[in-house]
Amino acid sequence: MSRHATRAARPTRVNAGPALAAVSSMQQRVEGFAASRWPLVGWVGLVLLSTALLVCAMVPTGPDWFGITGSIVVGGAFAWALAARTGGRPVIFGSLAVAMGLLAAWLDQDLVSTGAAVLTTVVAAVLGVMGTVPAKTFAAAVRECVYGMGIAGVGAMAAVGFEPAIDVTRFEYLGLGLALISAEILVFRLGAGLHGLGRRGVLVVAIGAGILLATLLYAELLRRYGSTGLVDWLLERVDWSRDHLGAFPRPIVAVLGVPALAYGAHMRARRRQGWWVCAFGVAATSPVATSLGNPAVDLSEVVLSAVYGLLVGLVLAFVVIRLDLALTGNGGRRSRVAEQAAASRPEPRRTAALL
Repeated sequence: MSRHATRAARPTRVNAGPALAAVSSMQQRVEGFAASRWPLVGWVGLVLLSTALLVCAMVPTGPDWFGITGSIVVGGAFAWALAARTGGRPVIFGSLAVAMGLLAAWLDQDLVSTGAAVLTTVVAAVLGVMGTVPAKTFAAAVRECVYGMGIAGVGAMAAVGFEPAIDVTRFEYLGLGLALISAEILVFRLGAGLHGLGRRGVLVVAIGAGILLATLLYAELLRRYGSTGLVDWLLERVDWSRDHLGAFPRPIVAVLGVPALAYGAHMRARRRQGWWVCAFGVAATSPVATSLGNPAVDLSEVVLSAVYGLLVGLVLAFVVIRLDLALTGNGGRRSRVAEQAAASRPEPRRTAALL
């Protein structure tokens, strides 16, 4: 038999390495999908069930234990999610939050219940900011604002479920202060430290800090140094809005919180410094998380105030984003479309750890 015939008679060997590797990779993706999806489904189910219990307690309907049970579960679930999102230890912090809630329910003392309520608002406010993702378009930025304020709204119901005995002003300022400090500590790592700010970042942070200081002190400054006519005029505008529109938007939410959260999410799709802007988003989530602490304000007014603050803040955010794009890029619709397509700074998905 000839050499060519011998070669033709030999069986052809097929290299199965790439095919096996592809099958193995696909199997790993399926297993990873299943492994990561089920805990998320369970977490969402717990939060929805607990929210339903809190709603029943607010109506009120059902047993008395609905409120405290919903608060304990929401507090633990939010602490778990915040720790997982920021690269911490979710089992430890989630268990501590549940233990604190159980202790508050068992002792039934105002100090412990109030402490649990404050920490719940802080966790909800920070989670509302940390749970956002970069927004390439303004519509996506609107979605992130709704998401953050929605998380804070659930936290507000959980805080009330502990039935704290509070001074409204102290409760709001303490929640905002702790939330802002916590967010700044986390953003220091996410935003590559102070050296990662750049000139634009320093300017934006300075403006945000100035607006925060002004909105926190405006009432005290008006009371001490403002003329009686100016104070009366402002009060008349607030009363008119409550009588005709049902509520008046919180200035800190409309002027600082929502614009910072929307603009920060928009900037994060392009530059890492956007995290420093998002930190001021707690000025929107924290007031929402503490909004139900005032028993003198109706629930409808609380909801409408948050909605009006969101709408006014989104208008301001739209103006800020357009000015930023006009100053840093070329004008025209085609240029904006190209800029949005190029905005692809990678970040982990909403359910993955940032650190």
